[in-house]
Amino acid sequence: MTASQLKDRLKAAEDWILANPNPPRHWPWRWAYSCGRVAYALVRDLINGNLTLHAMSLVYTTLLSVVPLLALSFSVLKAMDVHQRMEPLLFQFFEPMGPQGIELGNKILEFVDNMKVGVLGSVGLALLVYTVISLVQKIERSFNMIWRVPDMRSMAQRFSNYLSVIMVGPLLMVSAIGFTATILSSDFVVRLMEIEPFGVMILQASRLMPFFLVVGAFTFVYIFMPNTRVRLRYAFTGGLIAGISWQAGSMLFASFVAGSAKYAAIYSSFAIGIILLIWIYVNWMILLLGASLSFYLQNPGAIARRQRVRHSAELQEQTGLVLMWLVARPFQQGEPAPQQEALEAELRVPGEVTRRISDKLIAAGLLSLAGPDGDRLVPGRSLDRITVADILAAVRRDDDGVARKLPRVLPQALTDARLPQGDETLAELLSRESGGAER
Repeated sequence: MTASQLKDRLKAAEDWILANPNPPRHWPWRWAYSCGRVAYALVRDLINGNLTLHAMSLVYTTLLSVVPLLALSFSVLKAMDVHQRMEPLLFQFFEPMGPQGIELGNKILEFVDNMKVGVLGSVGLALLVYTVISLVQKIERSFNMIWRVPDMRSMAQRFSNYLSVIMVGPLLMVSAIGFTATILSSDFVVRLMEIEPFGVMILQASRLMPFFLVVGAFTFVYIFMPNTRVRLRYAFTGGLIAGISWQAGSMLFASFVAGSAKYAAIYSSFAIGIILLIWIYVNWMILLLGASLSFYLQNPGAIARRQRVRHSAELQEQTGLVLMWLVARPFQQGEPAPQQEALEAELRVPGEVTRRISDKLIAAGLLSLAGPDGDRLVPGRSLDRITVADILAAVRRDDDGVARKLPRVLPQALTDARLPQGDETLAELLSRESGGAER
């Protein structure tokens, strides 16, 4: 097979995945087709490099913020004298790095123990809180990039939401660990463990408890961090896949560290620092890939050849017309108003395109939000007062006013509100302009 033939086959496979007019409709082919589309999008994002850049940025921020973050998180646990229960989870994170990882974990805990939040003073405490909030803010920015969310939370929301999660989250995790330990040590469970196969099942479940906590933490992050609504089932799917990937990555990384004697010989005492950077980077990549998986599962229409779809005039005009038609038809027939998110899924184009067009139509008064949750679309005025020209004018409107900065060189025929059909050539328009200037 020649290189050109291989390229043609890959192009045909890509077209079949992205632009198949008749996708499979029966299981398991429909499931395999959806998995192929999601896998294509994830590989494309990796090759594109945006996830890599955000992961590297988060590695740097993590190194600066890990001690203040643990200090704030442990402060509540120390007050309740239950901070020892969180230490095994911290050591589990450093376990793939081998004995040096355990030593590094002890050093970090020693730093945290020596940091007295109460004696920092107002300026020191403010800097401590700012360092932690900047880390969480950068995480939110990375998740918003994945979910195509243009706006971040307000400053008040960041302060309240971030600190509440940082302070209360570890307490909830410790409560879950303590609740599980209480259940496993109860008389009923002890007696049940004497009966097989319940004893083996309970023992395996207790061994898998750290994995369940990791999956739960990933799922919570995928729901909480993006500044948009994430469905639980998609966040859990992403958290489950990310948790499995994290466990597999831990084992592979442990084997890598075990055979990294050459790194220790080359970098000497810096080897642990290099290994720590690589391990933190791997963790952030797994977390961001799980977030991308959740996004594409919830928004299958966002899977396209490019991560950021080009907003062509044809795409915007056709999307506006189709969107108005899908809203006007049930309104005309007396049917319930369609939900905005369901319409975006039905259009099968990236959500950033549909949301931008729907915002333009709402701003123009052609659409309105309705329903008890404000998530349904209805016509903004009577259908006999909405023309196709109104829809196109709303879609074409330059909201930022950039077009007004263009030089005033066009003839009146090209600047009227209703443009001509375009059958006149530039030569005819220029000759007409020159003739008018001579007169």
